[in-house]
Formats: sequence, C-alpha cells, structure tokens
Amino acid sequence: MSSNALIKGSLQTIILKLLEENEKMYGYEITQKVKELTAGEIKITEGALYPALHKLEAEGLLTTEIQQVDNRVRKYYSLTKDGQKEVSSKLAELQSFVESMQRIINPGLKPEFSL
Repeated sequence: MSSNALIKGSLQTIILKLLEENEKMYGYEITQKVKELTAGEIKITEGALYPALHKLEAEGLLTTEIQQVDNRVRKYYSLTKDGQKEVSSKLAELQSFVESMQRIINPGLKPEFSL
C-alpha cells in the first residue's frame, strides 16, 4: 500500500496522535508502532520521520528528553500543551479530507468514517 506522498502528508498527524496516546516515545518506537498498527502496510523511514519530528519540535508542539537506556542515548518526544491542542485540529482536518475523498471515490455512499 504505502504511498510515500500520502504518508508524508499525514506524518505529522500520525506522530501527534501516537504521542497523544503514549506519554513519550522515541523515533524507532514510533516507526515500529505504525508498522504494528497497520500490519506492516505503512512503513515510516527514518529519513521521513526525523525531519517531521524536528519540524514539530521547532513549531513548539513537541518537547524532547534525552535518556540513557542500556548504554544507548535515546531522545524521547512528548507533546507540549500546544501540541496537545494541535492533535484535535490535525485529526479533524484529516477526517474532513478522508470524508471528501470518500465522496469522490464513492459518490453514492454516505460517509460513516470516524477518526
């Protein structure tokens, strides 16, 4: 499945939603959670993930915390208060987009999709 353009356009929303559900996560953990939740259908590369994380951090939506875990340094990402507010906005925007796409793909079908 995994269309890179579609994923790229939804990546910030995916990250924000995962961080809303999990207090903090590190990059590799995010990629694995997406892979698990989508049964391997969506695979996020590090090359796509880290620029998105850095952009969200620069926008003040994420905060970071460095921790030493088993002789490795891990950078954990968490939502800021602004990030928590942005989750709802991004999800509403994505739901509206999906509903619009449903109307294009299936004009006679009443949308019942909900995020």
